[in-house]
Amino acid sequence: MRPEVASTPTLLKTTIAKQLKISNPEIKHIEILKRSIDARQITTKINLKVAVYIKEEFVQRVEDFPEYQDVNGKDEVIIIGAGPAGLFAALKLIENGKKPIVIERGKNVRSRRRDLVNLTKKHIVNEDSNYCFGEGGAGTFSDGKLYTRSKKRGDVNKVLDVFVRHGATPEIRVNSHPHIGTNKLPKIIEAIRDTIIQYGGQVLFDSRVIDIRIKNNTVKGVELQNGTKIEAKKIILATGHSARDIFELLHQKKIAIEAKAFAIGIRVEHTQELIDQIQYKCKSRGVFLPPAPYSIVKQVGNRGVYSFCMCPGGIIAPCATSPGEVVTNGWSPSKRNYPTSNSGIVVELKVEDFAKYEKHGPLAGVQFQKEIEQSAWILGGETQRVPAQRLVDYTNNILSTDIPKSSYIPGTTSAVINTIFPEFIAKNLQEGLRQIGKQMKGYFTNEAVIHAPESRTSSPVRIPRDGVTLEHPQIKGLYPCGEGAGYAGGIISAAIDGEKCAKKC
Repeated sequence: MRPEVASTPTLLKTTIAKQLKISNPEIKHIEILKRSIDARQITTKINLKVAVYIKEEFVQRVEDFPEYQDVNGKDEVIIIGAGPAGLFAALKLIENGKKPIVIERGKNVRSRRRDLVNLTKKHIVNEDSNYCFGEGGAGTFSDGKLYTRSKKRGDVNKVLDVFVRHGATPEIRVNSHPHIGTNKLPKIIEAIRDTIIQYGGQVLFDSRVIDIRIKNNTVKGVELQNGTKIEAKKIILATGHSARDIFELLHQKKIAIEAKAFAIGIRVEHTQELIDQIQYKCKSRGVFLPPAPYSIVKQVGNRGVYSFCMCPGGIIAPCATSPGEVVTNGWSPSKRNYPTSNSGIVVELKVEDFAKYEKHGPLAGVQFQKEIEQSAWILGGETQRVPAQRLVDYTNNILSTDIPKSSYIPGTTSAVINTIFPEFIAKNLQEGLRQIGKQMKGYFTNEAVIHAPESRTSSPVRIPRDGVTLEHPQIKGLYPCGEGAGYAGGIISAAIDGEKCAKKC
């Protein structure tokens, strides 16, 4: 139906009554079960799946939330990392009668905000508290997109229910591409932490793990940066895709890890008005349609070039985790009401692309990633200012004489971006953007701005685990988990993987 019909209860009721050939008063309630947007035709439509209550009263759904129990004094399981995988692992442990001890290198949500201000305004990188590290992990201040294709891995709806229980809008159960928003996620993450503590779990902040203690190939516990040692027979390793020190620790201890393919590229920013016009095929989207996203995949040679983490009505954020590097990502608030939109456009990599770094063994991809980020820092002026270029200039390797205003708060430096990339990445990105421009009329414009690099798309390392027990094949009691271990790609899949690991503990 038309967007204005889908958004107006009286019009919706009349339309449904007409389809069912009944009178309006016979409909007692309309419950929207699923909502999606179909913008493939000239006129954009809204697809609704609804339950219609005819001559019967609507009974509010009884929430099927998990039953948590007091786990004080119960068997303890250490969880390293308080991102989606770690937090959902903790909740599942409590549900199963075990006590989680969540160890997070970064700060709680409230304190973390101050470090983000220092990063964006003063260019100061706190290696333990930034957009990637801290309570809630990268997801907390990185949009809160809940869409996933990983529906066979676990019960997506149950994960959404947990978010709703802790303060998320019930609308996330309905929308085909659910989204919470960076402005709302912090309170939800705090509520999850409160639940963990309320039922006897522990959450330790400012607690970087510097050693995983092992004896006879069995975990014994961890040692923290302050010298504290915590004992446990089981450890869920849920550190996220940027915990390079953990990857290095495992490698030094001769615990098997593997180089993993990932993707790398740039982040492009357009006005949201332009993306709306392209996607909705109209001059103005009006009040009944949300800011338009896009998702696109192109094949350039033998590699995929695709959009990643597209943020309608959002901004580009500085996501470095160490001094001397520049990293970009994007986020949107719940209303997606910023005037700009941005998306990563990235090139698929293969493990053989890291051959130059073979001396680094399984950390070859990490080194590949590091060098690009460090080159961007130098090119940007050795600050958190990001190398930037107008889009058409970028495809022709022309230095832009000026850069349009960008949402990236630390600022931009006009530069020829492709000097930071290997030639094959540069050429694939250039051709990919041209092809996207042919499909999305108006996208290929010099008013759009390229920022670089988009380099933290997924982990450059996989930590192996047994397919049945989910334990590391070499170390008993060690459960590699989530995006950092190579088993998830986003909030929902990480949460599901956290629950899976917790069930095995």
